[in-house]
Amino acid sequence: MAKIADRYFEIDPWKVIEKGSDPAYSEVAESIFSLGNEYAGVRGYHEEGTTAETLLGSYFNGIYENGRHLNRVQYKGIVQRIHFMVNTVDWLYTRISLDGEQVTIGESQITDFKRELDLRSGILTKEYVVTLTSGKKVKLHFSRFLHMNQVENMFQEISVTPLDGTTKLELTLGADFATKHFGDDYRYWQILDKGDLEAGAAILGETKTTKQTLLAAFTLDTSTQPDQVEPLSEEYFVGKKLIINLPAGETFRVRRHAVNVAKKTGAGSEDWLAGLRVFERSQQLTWEQAVATQRAYWDQVWENQDIVIVGDEAQQQGIRFCIFQLNQTYHGQDPRNNIGAKGLTGEAYSGHAFWDTETCCLPYYLLTNLEAAKNLLEFRYHTLEQARGRAKELDCQGACYPIATLNGHESSDLWQHASLQFQPSSGVAFAVWHYSKFADDKEFLYRHGLEMVLEISRFMVSRGDWDQNHENFGLWSVMGPDEFQMMVNHNTYTNLMAKFCIDYARELLAEVKDNSPEDYQLALEKTSVTAEELAEWQEISDHMKIIQTEAGLFEQHEGFFQLPHVDIHQIPVEEFPLYHHWSYDRIYRNDMIKQPDVLMFLFLLNQHFTKAVKRVNYEFYEPKTIHESSLSPAIHSILAAELGKEADAFAFFEFATRMDLDNYNRNTREGLHTTSIAGAWMNIVYGFGGIRTDGTELVMAPMIPNDWEAYSFHVHYKGAHLFTTVTKTGYTIEMMGQSALTILLHEKKVLLKAGKNDFIWEASTDLDR
Repeated sequence: MAKIADRYFEIDPWKVIEKGSDPAYSEVAESIFSLGNEYAGVRGYHEEGTTAETLLGSYFNGIYENGRHLNRVQYKGIVQRIHFMVNTVDWLYTRISLDGEQVTIGESQITDFKRELDLRSGILTKEYVVTLTSGKKVKLHFSRFLHMNQVENMFQEISVTPLDGTTKLELTLGADFATKHFGDDYRYWQILDKGDLEAGAAILGETKTTKQTLLAAFTLDTSTQPDQVEPLSEEYFVGKKLIINLPAGETFRVRRHAVNVAKKTGAGSEDWLAGLRVFERSQQLTWEQAVATQRAYWDQVWENQDIVIVGDEAQQQGIRFCIFQLNQTYHGQDPRNNIGAKGLTGEAYSGHAFWDTETCCLPYYLLTNLEAAKNLLEFRYHTLEQARGRAKELDCQGACYPIATLNGHESSDLWQHASLQFQPSSGVAFAVWHYSKFADDKEFLYRHGLEMVLEISRFMVSRGDWDQNHENFGLWSVMGPDEFQMMVNHNTYTNLMAKFCIDYARELLAEVKDNSPEDYQLALEKTSVTAEELAEWQEISDHMKIIQTEAGLFEQHEGFFQLPHVDIHQIPVEEFPLYHHWSYDRIYRNDMIKQPDVLMFLFLLNQHFTKAVKRVNYEFYEPKTIHESSLSPAIHSILAAELGKEADAFAFFEFATRMDLDNYNRNTREGLHTTSIAGAWMNIVYGFGGIRTDGTELVMAPMIPNDWEAYSFHVHYKGAHLFTTVTKTGYTIEMMGQSALTILLHEKKVLLKAGKNDFIWEASTDLDR
């Protein structure tokens, strides 16, 4: 794995620190210092302006626009118009003039620059000293944060202190809709209304095609009364200019309380008054209250989710950064939200959610925040009609969930992905089943989950077919998780997960029939599923083609074993990423694997397979995988840890928590790898902690990497809060919330009791068994 750290930020267990401002890392730092509260996200751009490369990004979950151009390829089933997360208002807009000199990062003479992201409070601070052409020095300090509970509320503080002489300060603060979308100078917003407020200003924007609205309003609170205050208004901008003469040593502080009210189903100009009402109510929240509740929110997060690593400071910082970003990106605030591949930190992947949500992100929420996990599934239920429509576009029945989406409609105009990959659909069914392992939530399972699973199974059946001898059923001309193999027949992941969906649909329907006749009838009415259809599904499941050798090795797809071989270790490092250096069709002509395919279902349905089967498949497929997906190493690390391959496990893990902090893929500037961040968490909890959640009981099998002295982690399972500490001599599982819980610990049933349960390593333990 030719990935090398590009370390720029200082190591600290609870902070991310940048000392000095290197323009080469400007956009990387913007991604790293992104703040979010699920409702909104803002990149860590310099609000006062910079000469360095910058992506000034401010985003709101579910606020999107449609592409300006139709796809010229007009074949049925190919997406005609994409949609994407659109850049919104610069609510941090700031311009600072000192004695008539504009302060700009990269242009002004700046010393003592320091920026810190405090993971315990979610507050980003920055300070530096500006030297003017006259020789005067002025100290500037900035703070910002997004409230984690009252999510429309966002805060900024700026302090200006002349160090050696009276200085004239002109400070312009505003809200600006003239932002660029990923460098595109086209304006996706039109202004419906704007106005000057007594202590601030407000402006209402509307997206041009989706007709969603965003009211951006703010008030300013100053430590002393400025000498002059001027209202400002331009086509896309409203603001205030504050002018004051500051004596040496006197600090002028201004606090901005921004309230941004986003309407996913906008009502045009009517949203002006509705937004102002939200704004007025929000003024009851003071800066001091906001800071206090912000710290309380994060205190609770760390009390229930912290992972402590002793003996590896870099990984300690890395995993806390991951947990912090996962909570910023999503914590169940709104069931209409999902998790984009870049979260709310950048515009790469257009803000779309992929199948990573159900397979790689959901485990984190299942084990830390069950309500958030449910809300992720509710997003899929709310978009079930769009999935039904997509199935019809593909000449199929049932529901086909999109490979890339914000609003439930397919937004990938790459037909080989949008029309051939069905991992999102099987992933949703798997997620419903996975959720049922944690929650006794019959209302959701019987009324929402069942409907989704039935329609997904119907799609899989209609997309598949029998061979000419009517002996085997399967899905033809598909693309599995390994996106280096296109139009293949009987991809084992696809067929096996289709069988899983069908079997679970029939099992869940039978359960509902026995336990809730009313919900059973409602499901039949909604889906029109018949007894004949269910009988057909049983026959299809019994004859689903799964290609496996006597030794237990699954063939990735029909004919994979005969493909020409490529030794991936002989590929020059300068040819990566391959998409940029190999012709597109070249990557399809060999047995090189982009990301786990067979190994992926061995992870998801881990307890369904023996360790011998996992071993033979890991040893066959791992040497063929080049990890062009950032999610790939995590899955390999988890399986390697289970198989006792400690060197492999740590090698795949070592950059996981720091993929973005150390810019391993050299693309952090585009936004954080949010779903890979979830994979880093799984690396520790599922990998080294040995957690498995796909069986009838919770599985644990802790191990400790040689380079660590100790580590600890939290999981929440069926009302029990399990705090596990692992050392070189043994491990302790402290249980809270339940009096007793039976788990499978290192393949043995163990009854945990409330309080501390101590275990020592057995001398006979063979980690490579």
